[in-house]
Amino acid sequence: IKMCSIFCSRKGDVIEPKSLPKYLLRQLFEHQSSTYTYLLADLVTKEALIIDPVVDTVERDTKLIEQLGLNLRYAVNTHVHADHITGSGELKKKFPNYGELIKIGESGTTPLILECRATPGHTNSCMSFVWHNYAAVFTGDALLIRGCGRTDFQQGSSDKLYTSIKTKIFTLPNHYKVYPAHDYTGQLCSSILEEKTHNPRLTKSRDEFIQIMADLKLSYPKQIDKALPANLICGLQGDV
Repeated sequence: IKMCSIFCSRKGDVIEPKSLPKYLLRQLFEHQSSTYTYLLADLVTKEALIIDPVVDTVERDTKLIEQLGLNLRYAVNTHVHADHITGSGELKKKFPNYGELIKIGESGTTPLILECRATPGHTNSCMSFVWHNYAAVFTGDALLIRGCGRTDFQQGSSDKLYTSIKTKIFTLPNHYKVYPAHDYTGQLCSSILEEKTHNPRLTKSRDEFIQIMADLKLSYPKQIDKALPANLICGLQGDV
């Protein structure tokens, strides 16, 4: 994970920091669905945002947020997930001071702002979040490391996904880090340049990509019948 750097200078035997990082990015993992959750924070104001929280790890995430002395202001999801229930609703109970605009803190004159880009294809409502200050994009299931999300349910479309990745994600600078919602091989992140160069599906033409996706023949998601209805109401099944 790329973290903000701390630059040091030496005076005798004492190392003193020249500047402290303004932001925090913490990548968290949920094993059952191989889901990555991302905690972002402004370290000056202590305001934080969490991306794709999972209900099964709400207690872990809550503990970390409290240990770091953060004030969780926002919980966002990249799409309506089919493989796990979101923790957004439960986190709302624990941190009621949620906001509406995705703008966190004020480190000098540079607030932590996420750009929201519609990237449909895996589902019809997928979003990717770009953190320009950190040169990072959180792609959900649209773009995975050396892969992409399936397109055979939830109004998915291989044609739309190809367009989304090529026009909304691959148009970002090559050095931007790619942080997906899942990985099944132990990798943590990639980059725009890496995926443009090495992703075996996205180095193909549109027609080839559509055929690759049609030939996957993936099994029915185990959690979809439980997860989809729950996620439409932020995971708060027993409260509705």
